[in-house]
Amino acid sequence: MTSFDRRDLGLLLLRLGTGGVLAAHGTQKLFGWFGGHGLKGTGAFMESVGYTPGKASATAAGLAETGGGALLALGLATPAAGAAAAGAMGGATAIHAPNGFFNAEGGYEYAATLGLAAAGLAVAGPGRLSLDHAFHHVVDRGWMVPAALAGTAAVTAVVVGLRNQRVRKEKEGEQEALFEE
Repeated sequence: MTSFDRRDLGLLLLRLGTGGVLAAHGTQKLFGWFGGHGLKGTGAFMESVGYTPGKASATAAGLAETGGGALLALGLATPAAGAAAAGAMGGATAIHAPNGFFNAEGGYEYAATLGLAAAGLAVAGPGRLSLDHAFHHVVDRGWMVPAALAGTAAVTAVVVGLRNQRVRKEKEGEQEALFEE
């Protein structure tokens, strides 16, 4: 039997907390659980903030959050799971960035924290209290970390970049009031 130390326990707690929150958040999008709006409502929201097509965007975000979160909690395929979840949170951060940092003001604090925690777990690994460890790290190899993070970063940059272009284009025709009433 392999022993574990406090680092392993800390990684387990971080994985369970971060992964559980992400998985729950994703099921709101996919299934409407926990007060969520499901694919239809989330798709309409995604469309309204520039992620088109909305339903496909909601599905991708929901799968990345639910799947990435569940796999993080289990400590399975940790590099891919952490990268997928971090990418989804990168997309969420882009929506909230105009509102500043703090969540209370509608800012990106929450999304960024979840994304950084997921990316940190992808890099640090799951620890010995994980399915990756039980399965001898078959889907948690060192080379997978930079590959998963680089691939996800590239896809996220393209998706967010296209979204930002759409949002800027929509605002081009708008003019702000010159004088307050």
